[in-house]
Amino acid sequence: MTLLDASPAQLGQDRMVAEREGLAIRTELGDMADLARFADASFDLVFHPCSNCFVPDVRPVWREAARVLRPGGALLAGFGDPVVFSIDDPPPAAGAEPGKPRRLELRHAIPYSDLTSLSDAERAGHTDKGEPLCFGHTLEHQIGGQLEAGLVLVGFYDDVHVAGEPLNQLLPGFHATRALKPRA
Repeated sequence: MTLLDASPAQLGQDRMVAEREGLAIRTELGDMADLARFADASFDLVFHPCSNCFVPDVRPVWREAARVLRPGGALLAGFGDPVVFSIDDPPPAAGAEPGKPRRLELRHAIPYSDLTSLSDAERAGHTDKGEPLCFGHTLEHQIGGQLEAGLVLVGFYDDVHVAGEPLNQLLPGFHATRALKPRA
């Protein structure tokens, strides 16, 4: 099993869990949009959890995943619904009734980028805490990008964003796809 991540800290966590569970893994520090270190058709499965929000353009990620998959191989991918990135959920006002739904604010355009959508102070609040900047992608890039990469979508699933958030009462905030690389 090979794990690739842009974060040395995350790879350290992966190694710690693998050692604890007795799993043999190989860790690679790198960019998910550049898998040049891996040969064409070298994996049966690419598992891509909700990490698209850390790249400004997701389409190269799908192209690289398709390239490294063997014919008949599967891509399992999760991603946030674009609407989640367009809505702000402000904190409750002082004296607000506990448990009373807050008014959600439609604030950002999609595609979304912390680089252009947040104020300097808001961006600094993220980076000062060591949090990565985020990007929200259109469904055309999320799903259409997999299709453009030559994959065949065979499954689509919904899930909630974060349990208890007001947005979950309105729509599922996460989606997952199962896509296959066609056999020659």
